Amino acid sequence: MATFFAWLRSPAARDYFMSTHFWGPVANWGLPLAALADIRKEPDLISGPMTTALASYSMVFMRFAWMVQPRNYLLFACHATNASAQSVQLFRFLNHHGYVGSGSGKSAIEDGKAEAKHAVEATKAEAQHLVSAAKKELK
Repeated sequence: MATFFAWLRSPAARDYFMSTHFWGPVANWGLPLAALADIRKEPDLISGPMTTALASYSMVFMRFAWMVQPRNYLLFACHATNASAQSVQLFRFLNHHGYVGSGSGKSAIEDGKAEAKHAVEATKAEAQHLVSAAKKELK
């Protein structure tokens, strides 16, 4: 711990805290924090194209943060968090609009009920037809 505090007082620490290697990721943390805050909101508010763009952007800049010398771990963590949060949002968007899973669930249940009701009605009609045909045969 003493070494860390000694480093904090050094010119290297001042250079780091006054560089884009520090302030770029700090400013960028607004994106993943907003995405994490939006996870509890209704999925119909999610923009699919924007979420896809933000997830892709973060995946590209994760690689940049890893490849730049010296490696920018703060930027990498920021973009990894944002890529994860945007991926969750994208899945919520796709699920809500019925591209994956059963959509919001309500429409799938109502579709199933309608199909079952139609099948029951068709079965009743067929049964009535068979009963009337059998009655004619017996006469």
